[in-house]
Amino acid sequence: MTVQLQNVSKRYGKKIALEDVSLTFKKGRIYGLLGPNGSGKSTALKLITGLVFPDHGTVTVNGNEVSRKTCEAVAYLTELDMFYDTFTVQETVDYVASQFADFNREKAGELLKELRLNPMEKVKSLSKGNRGRLKLVATLARNTEVILLDEPFSGLDPMVRDSIVQSLLKYIDFENQILIIATHEINEIEPLLDEAIAIYYGSVIGQEVVETLREEQGLSVLQWFKKLVTQTEEGV
Repeated sequence: MTVQLQNVSKRYGKKIALEDVSLTFKKGRIYGLLGPNGSGKSTALKLITGLVFPDHGTVTVNGNEVSRKTCEAVAYLTELDMFYDTFTVQETVDYVASQFADFNREKAGELLKELRLNPMEKVKSLSKGNRGRLKLVATLARNTEVILLDEPFSGLDPMVRDSIVQSLLKYIDFENQILIIATHEINEIEPLLDEAIAIYYGSVIGQEVVETLREEQGLSVLQWFKKLVTQTEEGV
């Protein structure tokens, strides 16, 4: 299983979201797509799911060019909260299960317990943290080879963030799945990452194996990212 972006560019009107980006993601690895808000991270994930299409270049999932059907093979946690407030937690899980043939109800039940969500509670009554947990349940319960998480820690308190990290460690099949996490909160996901990819206003400015950064360069992922941004802004 591989996911590839080859010379991909995408604009929204006059705004450049991505400019000539080429990336390859392989199974068995966790990738961090890192950059400030508006850098193009979310656009990259939407291109992989087939929710938007490139103006130039190609995006493929396991050799097949993305289409509207690609979302059936990719589990995607959007930054947006798109639940029905009148549903209970369990009704939300049931609805997601009805939309995707690969949804694993047993896994969803385990995740609900793990993340301490009450199946009978109404979505409209959930805290922001618990809504974030519910999004994670809906995503991780799918048996797909590609999992995309867009800003999974946005607005969540440290305890909730820690529970999400623990769930990722427990419920991801590290040998057979590709996990791509797009975030600007770099410190939160550094312990998870195999590779870090720095995106800065539409361009990939660096990609490194995290272990190499630590052992050979003596840098944390955040230090590496800040160094790249400084060099980019100074034109180095």
